[in-house]
Amino acid sequence: MKPSVGYGQEDALVVVDLQNDFCEGGALAVAGGSALVPGINAEIAAARAAGALVIVSRDWHPVDHLSFSHRGGPWPVHCVQDTEGAAFHPDLALPADAIRVSKACAFDADAYSAFDGTGLGGYLRERGIGRVVICGLALDVCVKATALEACREGLVTLLLAGLSAAVDPGTVEDVCSELQAAGVEVMGERKGEGRP
Repeated sequence: MKPSVGYGQEDALVVVDLQNDFCEGGALAVAGGSALVPGINAEIAAARAAGALVIVSRDWHPVDHLSFSHRGGPWPVHCVQDTEGAAFHPDLALPADAIRVSKACAFDADAYSAFDGTGLGGYLRERGIGRVVICGLALDVCVKATALEACREGLVTLLLAGLSAAVDPGTVEDVCSELQAAGVEVMGERKGEGRP
C-alpha cells in the first residue's frame, strides 16, 4: 500500500489505540479495525524512512477502572493492563523505537486523547515536531480527542480518515466536519454511512 502523505523529520505519526480489544473479537470491537492494519503499516514504514517519529497510544486501564460499566462508566471492561486485550494488534508492524504512550492508567481518571496526562505535547515540542498525522481507533472517540488536542497544542494536524474507523459509523461525517472546523486537515476516504 502506498502511504497517504509525505513525511519529514518535523512530523510525527500517531497511531491511536490499535489494540486487540478494539478490533474484531475484542471486548469493545470497532468494525473494520483489523482491516486498517496494512495501510497503517505502510504509513509507519514511510514515516520511519523519512526520519519522522512513530508514536502509538494505548488504553492501559487498571482493573476496576472508572470507565467500566460495573463502576458506572460507559464502556465494558477493556484494555486492562498486561492482558491480551490491551496488546497491540499482532499484525501491527511496530518498530522497536516506536514511542508507546499509555493513557487512562489511574483508577479514578479517564483519558481519551493521547495527550491527556501523558506529557506528549511537551515531548513533541522538545523534539521540534510541528505536524502530527493521526489514524487508528476509534474515530469518534480517542482519535477525535487526540486530533482536537493536537490542534490545541498548536500542532499542524492531519487526520487519515481512511485509516480510522468509528464505533458508530453514522457519526463519521459529523466527526470529520467537527475536526475540520477545529483546524484539522481531513484526508482520505471517510468510512461511514453504514460501511465499517
